[in-house]
Amino acid sequence: MITRVLKQEALNEENTFLFGARQTGKTTLMLQLFPNAKHYDLLESNTFERLHRNPSLLRQDLELCESGTLVIIDEVQMLPQLLNEVQWLIVRKGIRFILSGSSARKLKRSNVNMLGGRASQTVMYPLTSAEIPDFDIVKAVNQGLIPRHYLANSNRYWTMLQAYVSVYLQEEIKAESMVRNLSTFTRFLEAAALTNGEMVNYSNIAQDCGIDSKTIASYFSILEETLIGYMIPAYTKTIKRKVRQAPRFYFFDVGIPNYLLGRRNLSPGSTDFGHAFEHVIIQEIIAYLGYNGKLGKLSYWHTYTNHEVDAVLGEAEVAIEIKSVAEVQSRHLRGLKAFKEEHPNAWLMVVSLDENLRLFNGVEVWPAKQFLAKLWNGDIY
Repeated sequence: MITRVLKQEALNEENTFLFGARQTGKTTLMLQLFPNAKHYDLLESNTFERLHRNPSLLRQDLELCESGTLVIIDEVQMLPQLLNEVQWLIVRKGIRFILSGSSARKLKRSNVNMLGGRASQTVMYPLTSAEIPDFDIVKAVNQGLIPRHYLANSNRYWTMLQAYVSVYLQEEIKAESMVRNLSTFTRFLEAAALTNGEMVNYSNIAQDCGIDSKTIASYFSILEETLIGYMIPAYTKTIKRKVRQAPRFYFFDVGIPNYLLGRRNLSPGSTDFGHAFEHVIIQEIIAYLGYNGKLGKLSYWHTYTNHEVDAVLGEAEVAIEIKSVAEVQSRHLRGLKAFKEEHPNAWLMVVSLDENLRLFNGVEVWPAKQFLAKLWNGDIY
């Protein structure tokens, strides 16, 4: 039984926009939490056509409902014009809405009615270790944490990833008329996968894709605004070392770059496993901070002399290095030690595949599952 971290209380605001990439479980959660709510799913062709033809039918449907009635509209970005009717029903009738969507881009960029501050915004992420009994980190590294993918058996998940990337991602982009050339965008996705978890260099990616760097920058913006990826900024407060300032990019789920790069059957000890392992830990940190309203508190640190720290929380309060090794050794601590020289009050830790929690040369070495339990218990940040 999967119990999601995002609880009913988080959706009990007067009105809520619930955003999240497709198949993260938004609809399933809302039906579980609010089984008696009136529900409009704009992915259903009949519902979409009816309201597209005449948006005022929403008002007619709901005008006789009692104040406080809860209404859920799924994939609201498909019919932004409904938001005028939604606002009228909120103001005049006291109807409460949860408005879900896989993309805020179309709503924010088309100057539609965003309800004038009458609705909060919440993001739903893929599954997390805190939600999965007997969480298997090797399975998460391979299959990702989109619910259907993680819960699938090992013979089916790759086909699901293929469908997700080739159908959903491209159709999502196509539906919002974001790019003119889908084949170019597909090449960009592959290039973005190669730089997943690395510093973004628009010029290098543009050269690989055969298009200009401004287009590459706009493509990354599309991935961010459709919640398919995140830019993690550099931590730039320096004492003496000069640091790099380019952001790092991560897809919202590790399964996406796995598929785009053909990474399958990953096992500890390989370079590919190490990249995917780091992604899973970062993905967990992003979800934890996002659910707790602290997403802007994550950064990374990389100097021009190639000292680096994978995750910095807050104002250098916590510095985390991620290593998929069975035994952390002194060479794995160089970045953290350099960071400590700049920020002596930082709490230093390495997340690894070590069997036991230990203190090594002033750095806490945390087995991954213990670290994740501590993170989700709120004991790290």
